[in-house]
Amino acid sequence: MHKVLILGAGKIGALISGLLAESASYQVHLADVSGAAANSVVRAHGLANLHAHTVDATDARALDAQLQNHPVDAVISSLPFYCNVAVAEAARRAGIHYFDLTEDVEVTRAVRKIADGSRQAFVPQSGLAPGFISIAANELMGHFDELRTVKLRVGALPQHPHNVLKYSLTWSTEGLINEYGNPCEALVDGRRIEAAPLEGLEEIELDGTLYEAFNTSGGLGSLGETYGARVKNMDYKTMRYPGHCAQMRLLMNDLKLNHDRGTLKRILENAVPQTLQDVVIVYAAVTGTQDGDLREESYVNKVYPQMIAGRLWSAIQVTTAAGITAVVDLVLNGQGKYAGFVRQENFSLLDVIENRFGKHYAPGAGGKEISAQIIASGRTGHQRTARA
Repeated sequence: MHKVLILGAGKIGALISGLLAESASYQVHLADVSGAAANSVVRAHGLANLHAHTVDATDARALDAQLQNHPVDAVISSLPFYCNVAVAEAARRAGIHYFDLTEDVEVTRAVRKIADGSRQAFVPQSGLAPGFISIAANELMGHFDELRTVKLRVGALPQHPHNVLKYSLTWSTEGLINEYGNPCEALVDGRRIEAAPLEGLEEIELDGTLYEAFNTSGGLGSLGETYGARVKNMDYKTMRYPGHCAQMRLLMNDLKLNHDRGTLKRILENAVPQTLQDVVIVYAAVTGTQDGDLREESYVNKVYPQMIAGRLWSAIQVTTAAGITAVVDLVLNGQGKYAGFVRQENFSLLDVIENRFGKHYAPGAGGKEISAQIIASGRTGHQRTARA
């Protein structure tokens, strides 16, 4: 039985811990700076192989003590991006594997340096975007003799938008602001460039619904570096309902809240509700030549909320947690296949979606009707409340 430590008992950490513990293949330790938060998640899952701890991950001594007192094979950070460098350093000192969900480019560069020469795997950016979208795009790119254009698009959206932003807070507010406010990486004419966030606005229509997409930071992961001059154009954009980008430009650029992110975080969390009724759209499109012909291939997937361990979980929770747990499972069962700094594109799409955790990406695993029925019947169940 593999032993893992999950840091952070928030929206994503709660489901990661449940997925791994429910599989009966993992001894799971869930730690949070709030012991009450970790305990509430553990009580809700009600699994004997899931244990709660109180740990301040920003305290190096406390984190080292946790890893010494409760040795594990891997640490999974579901903490805010700015905590991850310290966690990666602790993992290196302890000689264990490291995984995180960061979208932050500078954090990933720091983790790469920490991982240099390690026998263990250091796998940042293991969630949805970056993460699964890189794995899907990399699979398509391998089908071409020459690559021309690679588009990565991901949206985490409310099923029923009703505010001016046409958005709900489905994941980390700090991570969202970081994506909207930091420089973006892209490839243009074979050259790596920095693009401005909230720019490059375009329209995408899928299944009769119109979306907009615009530059956001971090979603490209390491694909640009991996492929370099072999692909002419490559970029990552976030998908939203039309009008969202203009509202965020007003807040972040015109009102200068990109320079006062604490205030912006308070505004968003006070005004924009959370929801379990969301949808995640994963869209990768690759254009290039195959056998001398110019062709395009696309991977398009819509993931809806799902019932897991007796409770309803949002699509963003499912896709993020399934992405990282599948990768964790592949590494820990890989018998030394992965070591040092590991890119998402090192994982096969087929391996991920056929994995026992990655299967939650499969078409038909959830649907609008599931969340609608559960919500209407009042049987949602709070994710931190023990099942009856």
